[in-house]
This record gives sequence, structure tokens and C-alpha cells, in this order.
Amino acid sequence: MTKMINALIIDDERIARQELLRLLEPHTNIEVIAQAQDIDEGLEQIQKHHVDLIFLDIEMPGGTGLQLAQQLQGQYPIIFCTAYDEFAVDAFSLNAIDYLVKPLVPQRLAQSLDRLSVVDQSISLEPLTDDFKLMVKFPQHMKIIRLGDIIRFESIGNHAAICTSQGKAFLHSSLNKIESRLNEAEYFRASRADILRLDAIESLEQNINYGLTVQLTNQDLVEISRRQATKLKAMLAFPTI
Repeated sequence: MTKMINALIIDDERIARQELLRLLEPHTNIEVIAQAQDIDEGLEQIQKHHVDLIFLDIEMPGGTGLQLAQQLQGQYPIIFCTAYDEFAVDAFSLNAIDYLVKPLVPQRLAQSLDRLSVVDQSISLEPLTDDFKLMVKFPQHMKIIRLGDIIRFESIGNHAAICTSQGKAFLHSSLNKIESRLNEAEYFRASRADILRLDAIESLEQNINYGLTVQLTNQDLVEISRRQATKLKAMLAFPTI
């Protein structure tokens, strides 16, 4: 059953808050229960209310929205609002649903809200799209990439390395959290340590243990157990061997 979603708006610009309130009026399942003009006031409102969703500005006096999101440690779904179209976030560790570029557009707001799925009393996040922009750390610099550019996620302790055509980068998130935000029609959990993009698989070869050795478009070789190999072949409509 669909329930009301309690939303908090955190933005230092009063006009921006009013405009977002106006745009949310047609979305009758969203109730804005509080507003804040900086991250300190935002934290106070979070502690005072039961919050299901946060609309969070990026650039604010006294601290950025990213700093607040890092403090919240993924506890709340967040829709970031920004004046910069090149902006990107680590959607996995910050629990980002989307980011909206100001001035806000009704259709884009509706798309963001569609990524919230409300079942019973819990809110789950819809899978991220291939066009979602991520800010990732390459060895020498930070860079913005598309989710769809990621060929492989590889577990490294509590974090993850990602493989792209531009090389290897890193995310501050676990593989389990990453998997929960991926479209299972696009990505496959090959093992505890690997998630592979399906259309990045160039070849499959059965190994001695009746599992598979997969070669990716970046020439990486990944071993897949017999049980997971059976699932993968079924997904790819691969003939039984």
C-alpha cells in the first residue's frame, strides 16, 4: 500500500524552496514536513521529524550538501539539487536517488520521484539508469563518468574498484550496497568479489570445474563458479555445455 512520504527541503535560497514546494503540489504522496536553510538546521529537522526523503542543495553557506550527506551515511534517500549540470555524486555511498539541475523542471522532478518505490511501510530505491553520473576517484584525479561506462565492480575490503574504458577507479561503498542500486538486467553478480556488466562480456569458456572463465571487453578474465555460471548462461540464453 502506498503511504505518504515525509520530505525535508534543505536549501539556503527561499525562492528555490518555494519553487520546489510548488512543483511538488501535484505529487500528493509527498508531504514536505520541514524546511531548512543550511546543513546545521537540516540536521536539527532530521532529528526532530520522521524523514523519508531529503531534497538537498549542494552549495550553501556554512557547509555543502555533500558534507551533510556524508554525515548521514546513507540513512536517507536524497535528491540533490544543484545549479551545475556537470555535477555528479557517489550514488551508492550517499544513497542518492538523482540530482536535479536548477531551475527545476517538472518532468525531471517526476522522473526522480518515480525512482522511489513505496511498499508497505518501507521505501526502496529504484535501480540507477545507465546515464546516472558518478564522481569517482582515479589514481591521480577525480572524474565524472556514466554508470553505463562501468564494466566491472570488484570488491576491495569495504570499498569497491571499478573498471572502465578509462582505467580503474574507486568508490567508497560495499559491493552489496552497489548491487542493490544496479539493474539486474544490465549487471550480474558473478561472485562475492565481482559484479559484471552483461554487455561487456566478450567470451565465455568452460573451465575444468564446470564453471566459466569470462573475458570482458577490457580483456579482464573473471572466474565464475559452476552455480553462478548456470545462472549467467540462462540470462544470456547460452546453450548448455
